[in-house]
Amino acid sequence: MITAYHRPQTLDEALTLLARPNTFPLGGGTLLSHPSADSVQVVDLQALGLNQIKKSGNSLEIGATVTLQQLLESELCPDALKRAIKLEAPLNIRNAATVAGTIVACDGRSTFVCGLLALDAKLAIANRKSEIVNLGDYLPLRPRGLITSITIPMNVKSAFEYVARTPADKPIVCVALAQWPSGRTRLAVGGYGKAPMLAMDGDVDPSPGGRGIQGEGVEAAARNAFHEAKDEWASAEYRQDVAATLAKRCLDNLKA
Repeated sequence: MITAYHRPQTLDEALTLLARPNTFPLGGGTLLSHPSADSVQVVDLQALGLNQIKKSGNSLEIGATVTLQQLLESELCPDALKRAIKLEAPLNIRNAATVAGTIVACDGRSTFVCGLLALDAKLAIANRKSEIVNLGDYLPLRPRGLITSITIPMNVKSAFEYVARTPADKPIVCVALAQWPSGRTRLAVGGYGKAPMLAMDGDVDPSPGGRGIQGEGVEAAARNAFHEAKDEWASAEYRQDVAATLAKRCLDNLKA
């Protein structure tokens, strides 16, 4: 139950309010709108100007309160990430849910966070001090602090594939693959557990005559990530086989 509402005009004011016990940021409100017996105070972030999407060199900076739908409709958003966003939530939720809130609340079936993980997204977090944190380092513990922006590279090729019970359902397995011009290749997988998982981050030689992306290595990495991924939705063996197939499909998409 929300017992107090605050709408700060500056980031410093917001951080002072968020330092109070049982006080939480309010972005799209999709989480805090759920019924709860606990008394909480909320800090509305709408006046802080964190809802911008802007290109900076080879990077795309996404404000924390940008909605999923706003990002989906941006011409700057990578196509593979748009596919992931469409699967993350239906339209009415995408219109309210913020990118930062989706990251904070994600589980292993989050297609959006899986796509960000493959892109090696960086989070700007404001607390007692401001810091830049890799998404992969943030997910296991999700420390207290206000995410102010998410930055992803724009000079990469990326692909996203998934398998679900229905086209609109959350995935049983999803795979996101990104490759930098230098040959660095990251593979992230989702559909299981508390957060999407990084399956591969390595350098390959993409030049003519070089090693290129080794398909067997990408498939093996996807398969290995699910070796204990058994739950009520699927067996580990099923996920391993599907993940390898989807990783190969992503790889083919990058080569196309």
